[in-house]
Amino acid sequence: MIGPFFVARVRVELKFEGQGLFHRSVASFVAWIVLITLSALAAWLAHSWAERNGYTRLDDAAARQLDLYAAVLENELGKHAHLPRLLDGDAAIGALLDTPPATNLRETINRRLTVFNAKAVAAGIFIADAQGLIIASSDWYRPDSIVGKSVASLAYFSSAIHGDEARRFGTDVAGGATSYFFAQPFRRDGRILGVVVVKTSLDPMESTWVDSAFRPDSEKLVVVDDQGIVIISSIPGWKFKSTRPLAPAQRAALVASGTYPTRTIEPLGLDEVGSLEHGARLVGLPVSASEVPALHVAQERQMPRLGWRLVILSDISDVLRNARYAAWGAAALAAFAGLLCLYLLQRRSVIAHELTLRRALQRAYDQLELKVLDRTAELSDTNRELLREVGERKHAEEVLHEAQDELVQAGKLAMLGQMAAGMSHEIGQPLTALRALSENARVLLQRGRQDEAAENLVAIASVTERMGHITAQLKLFARKTNASSDPVRVAAAAANARMLLEGRIRAENVDVLLDVPTLLLAQCNGNRLEQVLMNLMANALDAMKGCPERRLTVRAATLDRRVVIRVADTGPGIPSDALPHLFEPFFTTKPPGEGLGLGLVISANIVREFGGTLRAVAVGQGAAFEFDLNPATEGGHV
Repeated sequence: MIGPFFVARVRVELKFEGQGLFHRSVASFVAWIVLITLSALAAWLAHSWAERNGYTRLDDAAARQLDLYAAVLENELGKHAHLPRLLDGDAAIGALLDTPPATNLRETINRRLTVFNAKAVAAGIFIADAQGLIIASSDWYRPDSIVGKSVASLAYFSSAIHGDEARRFGTDVAGGATSYFFAQPFRRDGRILGVVVVKTSLDPMESTWVDSAFRPDSEKLVVVDDQGIVIISSIPGWKFKSTRPLAPAQRAALVASGTYPTRTIEPLGLDEVGSLEHGARLVGLPVSASEVPALHVAQERQMPRLGWRLVILSDISDVLRNARYAAWGAAALAAFAGLLCLYLLQRRSVIAHELTLRRALQRAYDQLELKVLDRTAELSDTNRELLREVGERKHAEEVLHEAQDELVQAGKLAMLGQMAAGMSHEIGQPLTALRALSENARVLLQRGRQDEAAENLVAIASVTERMGHITAQLKLFARKTNASSDPVRVAAAAANARMLLEGRIRAENVDVLLDVPTLLLAQCNGNRLEQVLMNLMANALDAMKGCPERRLTVRAATLDRRVVIRVADTGPGIPSDALPHLFEPFFTTKPPGEGLGLGLVISANIVREFGGTLRAVAVGQGAAFEFDLNPATEGGHV
């Protein structure tokens, strides 16, 4: 009652204040929209500025790198450009070209070329006659020497034999390696007798480029000749590929020229995405079909003296990453500034709202104090009434427990009544034997046969002990016990229950099987466990009356850390319509006058006190009841 009154009071006091809150909520929503818009705009501006600035720095760095690589490449090739001129006009070379070669003269020139090549640190020097046949070479001593091979089809020879100095990229006739060739026509008396060729290997420089581009984000260097073919590359897989589309006939002509050591010329696949400032282009590098092309900035430098283009491809991942960082930073800064402004405005509004709410709460609090006093008095009366009801409930529970104990004892007495006939027969036989033995002992004493009389007295003592054991077990069973829990040997409890029913078992000719481990212990009350077993075994004996096969089985075992005990018979079984009512008080399937319908109810309650459950189990023949108990050791719980 206090809560609803308090809420209602506050709602009445803040009726007009709620209208102001609505308008403030609309203003806050608009402020948030403006804040988000300004943050997005700041992020876009910062991203654009950082990206443009990054491309500018990348362009400057690439331009410096292009100048450096171009200077190194031209310097490396220029070191050997003058070497053919040093051999032009050599008399011995002229004699070798002008007359049929003599063996001694050829060997002399070969040795001179070898020495000259070693001093110049070139890849090779050779002399070709007017037909393009190599007649002398610096590698004459090697097994794979090019002496005797023809270079007539190569472009640098064709240019030089027609009187021009040739500087060409081409394929080495020895092994197909790619090199740069300086070819000089050898003239004598105005005639061109042959060609002097100096070969420079591009492999060392290319290897250096490949080593420098081992990381994915490293710069990629490419040298493209006048035909648009990649001849030097820091990526080995790009070599001898075309940077522009080629017609089939043009591609076949380039392969047939012998300049490139490949059977086909495939397109490189650089996808131009867009253009940037200073002539730079944004391209996507060729990758596999399952990957997204990596964007790079492509810049190139013309090399007129060589007829080549030097292209450098710079990874833009750092530029894009820095642009993203700048965008996030600008957005965060703008959001922080906006949030600070919103906080100051909201704080001012909250302070005013708190003052209004405090006044309303004070008025409601005053009214609430009065309600609390009234409600406290009501609660005191209610509390006294609850205490009285709790006392009555405890008394009822005590009465219920006493009734349950009396019901268990009544069940025992009912069971004893059912066993009375069997017990009278069980004790009647020993009494008859006692009368006969005592009469014999008296006669034997009169006749002085002391030894035989002593034997009769021993037999009388044995029969008396047996009768005492039977009556003691009956007293123990009939005694009213509490529900204390101790470690109990299940085998002993089953044996005691059988002994109490022994008279019926023999009289009704029932086979009994006790399959219980000797050392199996359960945590329960031994007397009450015997009562449960007695009830179940007695029910089984009742069910097997008149059956041709009468077998009672008691089994016990440990299953899933529980002691499971099952009592089964070979009777007609339990009707399906009786299964739902088995554990209802006063329900019985026995004929009138033979049962009260309390045995299973009492047994189920006893098992429940032990922490288990009594249940009927479906079997192939007859009926079976099963219950589980807590396991125990000699000292207590497991």
